Amino acid sequence: MVNDVNKKPKRELSVILPLIKNYPSRKEWEVVCWRKILESKELLNLLITSNEGHNLVMRAVVMEGLFSGKSYKQISEELWLSPQTISSIKKALKEKAYRSYRERGKTERKKKVYSSWSRPAPKRSRPKGVPRRTKYGTVYFPQI
Repeated sequence: MVNDVNKKPKRELSVILPLIKNYPSRKEWEVVCWRKILESKELLNLLITSNEGHNLVMRAVVMEGLFSGKSYKQISEELWLSPQTISSIKKALKEKAYRSYRERGKTERKKKVYSSWSRPAPKRSRPKGVPRRTKYGTVYFPQI
């Protein structure tokens, strides 16, 4: 019986990606790798999950809707997308690169400002008199 755990997987893909050391920058290497991946349907099928494929198609359809002049509301009703998603895709068209809401939040969105604890709470003045609990609430009787 042969132990398959120790065997190296066979390289059956017809696409061979270039080595990073052959390029002056990572960016250039990534561009060349993307071109090779896009040319190879078998590699694309291995790398892109059904969810990622769905997201890519939805982005493309939103871009088409924006180019044709549809409103956010029309696009959102057709595709069941939020206006926030449509807006991020529209921004991607301007910047020529898609960045998710989470990614844009690191730089673009403002941080929420919550009430600070450094400011002391205003002191409530207590009514003068002796407090007595009654069926109508606490009533303060003047001291004699």
